[in-house]
Amino acid sequence: MTVDRRTLLKSAAAAGALGAAWPLTAGLSPAQARAAAERLGARYDTAPFTLGVASGDPRPDSVLLWTRLAPEPLAAEQDLPDIVEVRWTLAEDPGLRRVVARGTAPASATLGHSVHVPVTGLTPGRTYHYAFSALGRTSRTGRTRTAPGGTVGRVRFAAANCQAFHDGYYAAHRGIAAENVDFVLHLGDYIYEHGQVGGVPEDHVRDHDGPEILTLADYRKRHALYKGDPALRDAHAAHPWFLTWDDHEVVNDYSGSTGGAPFVRRRAAAYQAWYEHMPHRDSFGDSALPDPEIHRTRDWGGLVQLAILDLRSHRSAQNLPDGTILGTDQKNWLKHHIDNAPDTWHVWANSIMLSQLRGSPGGPYMFTDQWDGFLAERKEVLQHVHAAGLEDLVVVTGDWHSAFVDDIRTDYDDPESPLVGTEFTAHSVTSGAYSPEWNRTNGPVMGAANPHLKYFEGNRYGYDVYDVTPERFSAHMRVIGDRRDPDSPVTTLTTFHVDRGTTGSHEDQATKNSPAQYRRD
Repeated sequence: MTVDRRTLLKSAAAAGALGAAWPLTAGLSPAQARAAAERLGARYDTAPFTLGVASGDPRPDSVLLWTRLAPEPLAAEQDLPDIVEVRWTLAEDPGLRRVVARGTAPASATLGHSVHVPVTGLTPGRTYHYAFSALGRTSRTGRTRTAPGGTVGRVRFAAANCQAFHDGYYAAHRGIAAENVDFVLHLGDYIYEHGQVGGVPEDHVRDHDGPEILTLADYRKRHALYKGDPALRDAHAAHPWFLTWDDHEVVNDYSGSTGGAPFVRRRAAAYQAWYEHMPHRDSFGDSALPDPEIHRTRDWGGLVQLAILDLRSHRSAQNLPDGTILGTDQKNWLKHHIDNAPDTWHVWANSIMLSQLRGSPGGPYMFTDQWDGFLAERKEVLQHVHAAGLEDLVVVTGDWHSAFVDDIRTDYDDPESPLVGTEFTAHSVTSGAYSPEWNRTNGPVMGAANPHLKYFEGNRYGYDVYDVTPERFSAHMRVIGDRRDPDSPVTTLTTFHVDRGTTGSHEDQATKNSPAQYRRD
C-alpha cells in the first residue's frame, strides 16, 4: 500500500514527531533521510543519476541537456571527485543507435556536479533521444524535441506550477509525461522553502516542509527531495521544458532587488541550487551565477511567440507610486518585443496574476504581491500593448493554486477600457488551495468585484494543456481526482477558446456545465 504523504505528515505532527517523518530534518544521515523520503513515496533513479535527466529551451537547431550526479541525493556534499567527466549521447532513436551528436562535459563540485550541455547543429522540428554515462553507469534515456524551423499548423504545450511536495503526489506530472505536447512551461514555485510552523490544520499542510532552508546545501537537498517523486522525473524526461520562477524558489514574497547581506547570500544560494537542478540555458553559460537570466522570447513554428517573464529578480517593493515588477531593462525589452511582434499568437509566461483582483466591489486589492502591487507599471505595459496594435495576446499564469479566466483590459478600474487579451491562470500541481467553503463563498464575491473575471474554480489540482492553431487558442484544464493518490486519473474539467482576431475568450459548450465556484453568464 502506498503511503499517503500528507496524512503521514499530519499524523507525525499530531504525535509531536514530525522529525521522524520529514526527510530533511537536521541530524539525519543521508541514508536515514533517503529512507524517510521513500516512506513518503520518493523513488530515485539508479546512482549516480538519481535525479534523472531533462532537456530545456529548445530552438530550431539546438536544445539544452541536463543531469546532476548525486549518488546520495539528500547528502549535503556528494562523495565524488571535484570533477567527473560525463559522457552524453544524442540520437534519433530510443536505443541510441543512430547517433547524431556525442561528447563529454565536466561535472564539477562547484556546481553540485550538475551538467548543462547545449547541443547545436540539430534538425528543426525533430524528436531526439539522449542519455548520460559516468562512473561506469548510464542514465535513463530522455526524449526531447527541437523547435520547428518553418511554419507549423499546430502547437500543443502544457503549463504547470506550484508543486509543494508535502501537499500531495505528482499525479499531475504523471499526466504531463503522457501528454502529446511539444514542450512544457513551468511557471514557478518548483520548490517551497519554508519550515515547520505551529500545528497542522486538517486540510492545510503547506507550512510543514521541514526546517526553513537558508544555505546552498539546504536548497540542494530540497530540490533533490522534490525530484524524488518519479512522476516529476518522468515529465522532465518526456519533454523539453521552458522555465521561469516565482517566490518560493527563494523565500515567500521576496523582491530580488532589495534586502541586506543575509538575504543576498540566501538568494544567491537559492539561485545557484535552482540552476544546478534545472535544464536552463543561459546566454552566459555557467558564469550566469549568481543571477541567471530568465526572460527571453522564443518562436515556435511561426504560430506562437513565447515571451518568458522574470517577475522576481528585478522588482522593487510593492505599492510604490513608481514601483516596478519588471525592472527597467526587462520592461524595455518587453516593449521592444511588443513593438516588433510578428503576426502570430503572443503568449506571455507570467508567474503571478496580471489581472486585477479586488476582494469586494470597490474594495481593497487582495494580493499586492501580484501585478496589483504595481499599478502604474501594469497600466503602462498594457496601454503600450494597445497603442502598438498587438493582437492575439494570451497570458498564462500560475501562483494562485486555483483556475481563473480573465479578460485583460488596459485599465481595470474602467470596465469600458480597451480589451487587449486573455489571461489563463492554471490550477496548482499540489500546493494547497483555499478550502471549498472559502471558494464557494468568495467565488461570487470576486465575480461581482471584478467584471473582467469570467471563471473561477479552486477545488481541484492539475495543469493546463494549450492547443494552438492559426484559427484558435484552446485552454484545456486538466485535473486530477485526488492529490493523495500518485496514480490519480486525469480528466478535463473544462475548455476555453480564444478565436484569432477576436479579443476575449469563451467556454466550450461541451464543458460549460462543469463544476465551478464562479462563471460569468
